[in-house]
Amino acid sequence: MKYAKLAIESARELEFGFAPRPVTTSHGLAIGSGAVHPELKFTLPPITINASSMPEILEQYEGIARGALERAVHLGQRCLVLEFETLLEMTMESAIGLRILDLLLEACEEFRAKEGLLVEVRLTPNDARDFERPPRLRSSRWLEPMFELFEKGALAGAELLSIESTGGKEVHDEAIMFCDVQAAAFALTVLGVRDVHFLWARIVEVARRTGRLAGGDTACGFANTAMMLAEKRFIPTVFAAVDRAISAVRTLPAYEEGAVGPDKDCGYEGPFMKAIAGIPISMEGKSAACAHMSRVGNISAACADLWSNECVQNIKLLSGMAPTVCFEQLVYDTRLMNTAIARGSAAELQRLFVESDKYTDPQALVLAPESVFEISKAIVGAPSYVAAGRAAGLKALELIEEACASGRLALDEREVEYAARIGDELAAIPEDEGEFIEMMLPRIDTKACLLEEYGIGSA
Repeated sequence: MKYAKLAIESARELEFGFAPRPVTTSHGLAIGSGAVHPELKFTLPPITINASSMPEILEQYEGIARGALERAVHLGQRCLVLEFETLLEMTMESAIGLRILDLLLEACEEFRAKEGLLVEVRLTPNDARDFERPPRLRSSRWLEPMFELFEKGALAGAELLSIESTGGKEVHDEAIMFCDVQAAAFALTVLGVRDVHFLWARIVEVARRTGRLAGGDTACGFANTAMMLAEKRFIPTVFAAVDRAISAVRTLPAYEEGAVGPDKDCGYEGPFMKAIAGIPISMEGKSAACAHMSRVGNISAACADLWSNECVQNIKLLSGMAPTVCFEQLVYDTRLMNTAIARGSAAELQRLFVESDKYTDPQALVLAPESVFEISKAIVGAPSYVAAGRAAGLKALELIEEACASGRLALDEREVEYAARIGDELAAIPEDEGEFIEMMLPRIDTKACLLEEYGIGSA
């Protein structure tokens, strides 16, 4: 593991709008340098993507971009990011994704020139490898179209390159259904870590060659899936909280390979990345309710540098199209944070963000800056990724149990029982990756998970 110490000295250095290692785009948009900017993500309503529907699709994307940019001008919002996260067909046929990207970039360039906006586009190709069964992470026929989209998109002008990678998801999905923390840890700290290294070595190379910023990855398909199941009461919240802490280990290799941020919003492991790697981060919370419910709507803003809505369909609401509406909400959220920074009140606003959520749910507790600091210390103090995941999970449990013992966090009897079981199962994980692989091999369905695609068992 590359990081042996944190990028910060204390939890107080985890602030919104500030990162130890800020970045500046080629157009001069500074991220993590003293302000929080809105990041709008959007998608289509249900529609078949084919040649006959392309005129309508292009019209929709252009309308989304121009609607947000015009609203930015009206609200006096000079700095913003638009995230173009492709749909499956737009990655499989990269020409489709590139046509849409060109429209977005043209709109941004027009508003830069005419209105002086500092606007950038984040390009996030869909990880199409997950749509093969079993997934072929290194030999997928969709790998090259995905990197063609990265390459040509970066050359076209997409400033931030990111992905929501899926390596290990075929094991993690089943693990969370059965609350199997050992299998979840295996998916995150062995399979996921290996795949993130594999992907990000190439993504960083593309970014460096094209002069773009390698933003970052996200464990959205992992920890956020657990959060959604916990929200529906299908699994305990304490399991989802522990899974969130362990997921930070999976995302870390992107920055070890050279990604510089801002990371992607939807995994919520960003605060750990800021603490460890010092990168600026994108986060989502209350203003992402258009995409999903959560228990972390305020606390997730505690150290954000970009503030996102997660994603919204391009549908008509009473006031206007949904992406424009969501953008306005993000503008007002970030305006409040930036006013607090300017007035020297950021610490007080952050305290309110944290205290309003911290003891309402274990998932919120582990995202508090103090918790992030302690869990991150446990991660960098470990000798291996497996040991780091084990340490992160155990530290998260320790913080949850301390909050329960103090009476500040209330867990029902079922949650308490699961916490004890999770602790025992985590403690039984060996620190050595080879030993952990040997331990887990009898439990892995090798027809559903091709271990050779992770470099396990191959020559």
